[in-house]
Amino acid sequence: MAREMIRPVSALRDDFADVSNTVHETGRPVFLTKDGYGDMVVLSMEAYERLRLDGQIYAALLEAEHEAESTDVRFSPQDALREMRHALEGVDE
Repeated sequence: MAREMIRPVSALRDDFADVSNTVHETGRPVFLTKDGYGDMVVLSMEAYERLRLDGQIYAALLEAEHEAESTDVRFSPQDALREMRHALEGVDE
């Protein structure tokens, strides 16, 4: 597992290029401290979008789990795949 990058917030001013290269090359965040305490996190746009997508998927799974607990309706794997394809392609089969 890669070591987390922790830098003082002044690194944004003093060594921005290195911070930028680090987040882009590793795909991991750089944690910035102010007066020895955590203050900010810097991410590449790609890493941020992945994180955001992960959050959306997690929320959708929680919603599906809640729906499954509140109803007895069940779908076959074929029906579920058909509905996913429909949602992704936007066309009826």
